[in-house]
Amino acid sequence: MNFPAIWALIRNDLRIYATDRRAMIIGVLVPILIAAFFGYVFGGNGHSEAARIPMAVVDEDQSPVSRAIAADLAQESLLSVQALDRAQAERQVRAGKAQVAAILPRNFAADASRALYSGQEKPRVELLIDPSQAMSGRIVEGVLVRRAIQEITRAAARAATGPYAPREFSMPYTVSSTKITSGNDVPYNGYAHSFAGMTTQFILLTGIDAGIVLLLLRDRGIWQRLRAAPLSKAQFLLARTCATMLIGMFQFALIYAVAIGVFGVRIDGSAIGLAGLGVALCFMNSAFGLMLASVGRSAAATRGIAVMATLLLVMIGGAWVPSFVFPQWLQQASLAVPTRWAVDGLDAVTWRGQGLSAAVAPIAVLGATALVCLSVAIWRFRWEE
Repeated sequence: MNFPAIWALIRNDLRIYATDRRAMIIGVLVPILIAAFFGYVFGGNGHSEAARIPMAVVDEDQSPVSRAIAADLAQESLLSVQALDRAQAERQVRAGKAQVAAILPRNFAADASRALYSGQEKPRVELLIDPSQAMSGRIVEGVLVRRAIQEITRAAARAATGPYAPREFSMPYTVSSTKITSGNDVPYNGYAHSFAGMTTQFILLTGIDAGIVLLLLRDRGIWQRLRAAPLSKAQFLLARTCATMLIGMFQFALIYAVAIGVFGVRIDGSAIGLAGLGVALCFMNSAFGLMLASVGRSAAATRGIAVMATLLLVMIGGAWVPSFVFPQWLQQASLAVPTRWAVDGLDAVTWRGQGLSAAVAPIAVLGATALVCLSVAIWRFRWEE
């Protein structure tokens, strides 16, 4: 193993990277800005206000009960309600300006009161739902059920007399929600997950870019001078892997320094685990970029493969949105993707407050993936094409 020659190649790659100040700034600034945006959208530092669901209420009954239901819905913190007629409501939902429209039909209050105790034919409440916002429809339906039963039973209690008069409906329990983070009274910081995802994505792009640059060097005929050095193909690719890995570690450290200093991301778990994950992630991404270059063989082909591979890895790996929002089958399938382990590991040692043990499995998966990628790169890469 010619360590002096390998180190000379690593120093040369680092020098080239350091001289392009604009690329250095962009490589760090862009993931910070995107992570800040996603972090704010998904909760920020725990104090941001959740967006309300825009909905329309069409009151065709115009009874005291239907008006009370509409007023109750307007007071819900989850909803932003406007009163419209049917035609206006349909136009709002069709245009995407309202996610749901609830239509209370004529004679709704009278028919619902009779059906509540007699089982007679029940009135039908229509929900017009934007199909791209199906979850909002389920939320509105649940809120509407609670508010409608409350107002219908209240009206029935006022109207009835005697010892067998129905009593006003009330919920038989209350709900107390506690957010479980790294400790008691520690608010969730949405920036922690977004920085984990965006750091993973952009370090992956750094590794892929290094592979494409390697092919461009070959296409421009620079190989002749490099091959004159007493280095084997494996040693040369190892030098490229180490250089790209060091550049990725620099980006990782700088991005997380900004995340901690500016956006309040806390390492509530293991700092050693965070450092180990950074090293393993950068090693995996640099080896992955070289593997793509060996498979693509040309810069144009590798760039096309890289776009597809990057999108799949970051989407399925939960870099954009948390993996727990995926269908169950996709959550299980994503465990085969190394980016899922990277994001979960970074979450574990930051806002989840897990110890070093939580980082061991992700580090092992990333390291093993890197060794496989590097082996394939050495096997498949050609000095000349």
